[in-house]
Amino acid sequence: MQLFQSTRPSAEEHAALLAELGPLPIQGQAWPSWVKIMVWIVVAAIGVQLVRVAVGFEGEPVNPFMAASVLICFCGLLLIARVMAISTTRITRDGIEQTWITKRAIGWQDIQFAKFVPMLASKRLICFTGRSRPVIFQSGTPELHVAFAKIAMVYRRR
Repeated sequence: MQLFQSTRPSAEEHAALLAELGPLPIQGQAWPSWVKIMVWIVVAAIGVQLVRVAVGFEGEPVNPFMAASVLICFCGLLLIARVMAISTTRITRDGIEQTWITKRAIGWQDIQFAKFVPMLASKRLICFTGRSRPVIFQSGTPELHVAFAKIAMVYRRR
């Protein structure tokens, strides 16, 4: 008995999956709109609170290293919110890709098995390669939700 035997679908099963998915590429936003709006509301609230606290320090010395740290962290939050707002997920004949801070991509030949995780804020497809850590793709549209579920059914652990 092999501990790590391949559970990949056959070429026929993969071809049937691509046919069932419909015309490719399937593309959509990686995060639902309501999640992106909530992220911007939270970032704005943090920004307002930072300004309120900064104004309250009139005449008191402020540690410049602490102020710089807080400013850098806030800029990091702005970057993550911006990337979430423009991130897209795309399913093609070659594989699955998603724009993020760096591009996430995996070819069909690299997927050993996949798991669909329908969470409240985002539906996720976790693709396991067998060589390295799993690759996680977000889905923000119903078309991608359905495609992720179909992919997970074909690439399930057998």
